[in-house]
Amino acid sequence: MTGTLINMGAIVAGTAIGSLAGSRLPARMRRIVLYGIGLVVLLIGFQMAVRTQNVLAVLGAILIGGIIGELLRIEDRLEQLGQFFQNKLSKGSEQSVAEGFVTASLVFCVGPMAILGSISDGLSGDYSLLSIKAVMDGFASIAFAASLGWGVGLSALSILIYQGGITLFAGCLPGALNDAMITEMTATGGLIIIGIGIKLLDLKDLPLANFVPAIAVAPAILALIPFFRGLF
Repeated sequence: MTGTLINMGAIVAGTAIGSLAGSRLPARMRRIVLYGIGLVVLLIGFQMAVRTQNVLAVLGAILIGGIIGELLRIEDRLEQLGQFFQNKLSKGSEQSVAEGFVTASLVFCVGPMAILGSISDGLSGDYSLLSIKAVMDGFASIAFAASLGWGVGLSALSILIYQGGITLFAGCLPGALNDAMITEMTATGGLIIIGIGIKLLDLKDLPLANFVPAIAVAPAILALIPFFRGLF
């Protein structure tokens, strides 16, 4: 839960700064910070991906998981959900606490980084990815709070419920997963995180949410390998 608590603190701090200072941070400064974060995210992704001991399992997980995500249209549905709330809440000129809360909650909770970071925190206690996300969310909350008000800070409660829930659930998995499964889950997640870095650097807009099922597919593939070996 450490990563989630850090994330919450960053959002609250960013909201306080944004509410007091307003939108004074130059766009070019926000951009260079985002690019710097993107480079570090790439580094974290590579560190996770190179842990693999079975490249074919990771390949299969990415392909099968991507197909599942595409069939379920995860990315499209998340975008539609965000657009729905945006359309509902953008009516009228007055900014409300609810608007800041819902908008920030969607931005901070929706995305593979929240899921992957929480899983990593729960499985191994590694909250480095959530720490990176906390920096990003902190800067984003400054911008949001400057225009939407202090309701943005309430999204920290959404983070606690969403990311905290995933972290606690992942903490129960080590007993059901062996070391090899956890390793390949980590490597598969690392590839998706590399995609996040690519997206942050504006190199390619990838439908990363569609690949999230690959994290669950990776241990399933390893569990099935002995079965298929027995057939041949």
